[in-house]
Order: sequence, then structure tokens, then C-alpha cells
Amino acid sequence: MSFHFFAYINRMRYINRWGLMRNTRPENDTEHSQQTAMIAHALALIANRRYGKAYDPGFVMALALYHDASEVITGDMPTPVKHNNPAIRQEFGRLEEIANEKLLSMLPKDLKEDYRPLIRHDETTAEWKLVKAADKISAYIKCVEEKTAGNLEFEKAAASIRASIDRIALPEVRDFMNEFVPSFGLTLDEISERAELR
Repeated sequence: MSFHFFAYINRMRYINRWGLMRNTRPENDTEHSQQTAMIAHALALIANRRYGKAYDPGFVMALALYHDASEVITGDMPTPVKHNNPAIRQEFGRLEEIANEKLLSMLPKDLKEDYRPLIRHDETTAEWKLVKAADKISAYIKCVEEKTAGNLEFEKAAASIRASIDRIALPEVRDFMNEFVPSFGLTLDEISERAELR
């Protein structure tokens, strides 16, 4: 018997993000999910090493990798549309649940429960809070890159997302923002020069 889960997930690369905004370079869900997973993994490590937390960085990374999996079925609804109308947000939430169940149905029976916490994530957990923080950081990085390329379309989004990140009461988020995010506004030459100085 053939199962379609990974073939479907592979199509996340066709789901473009930032649909209502002019982009200098399009970003798809696969790229975003990979970056979010790397950031979430780093946040878990920082929290464990510096703040005495006990996250499983591998689980956090996997959770982040699949955090937008439902969008392979629903598509990516722009944030201003999804979050500015409670009725739309509620209905979209229902669609996400249906999409997540559809994805889980594409797995063999003996693997479904392994993937369930990654696809049907528990949004009350500390791990999910890390993933959502990483998701916001990834969105902010996209804004920084667009602004650096001269695209002022992302200026207000950058300010709004940065403000929401600054409200996250996790020291690991603050550390990542201070230590890693400024580099995203540099050119390759600037990054290389600064790396050589260390």
C-alpha cells in the first residue's frame, strides 16, 4: 500500500507566503518551516544551557518543521485577513483541524500517533510557545531582508512583528534576537569580514 503524507508535505514549497505584499524574493512554506525549525532548535538549546530549562531540542525542531503543515491543504492566509476578523480566524481554525486530520490519514496506522503531536500540536505547551516565538522571529527576519533590499513594503510589518517579539517573556528569545538577528541586515561581505575578526 502506498501512503501520500510525504509527497503532500513536499508540496509546501508551492505555498507562497506574504501573499498580499510585494516581495523582492518570494518565500515559500518549506523555506519558512526550515528556518523556523532551526531557530526553534536554537531557542531550546539556549533555554537549556543558560536558563536551566529541559526542552527536548529535537522534538522542538520537529514541531517547528511541521508547524504550518496544514497550509499544504488550506494555503497561507495573509495575517491581516486571518487575525483581524474573529469569525474568519475561527473558521480558518476549523479548516486547519480538518487539514491536519487529512494529513494524518495519509500515514500508516503504526506511525500516526508519532506524527499526531507534530501535526495536531498542543498550543498550551512550553514547546509550542518556543515554536511560535521562532515563527515570529523568522517572519521578522524576512522583513529585515526585504527592507535591506530596499523594499519599504515591509517596514510596518517589521515594526509590528518586532513589537510582538519584544513582548515575549522568554530570555532565550531576547538572547537570539540580540546575538543572531542583527546579522541578517548585513551584506555577505560584512558578515565575512566580521567573522574573520573573531
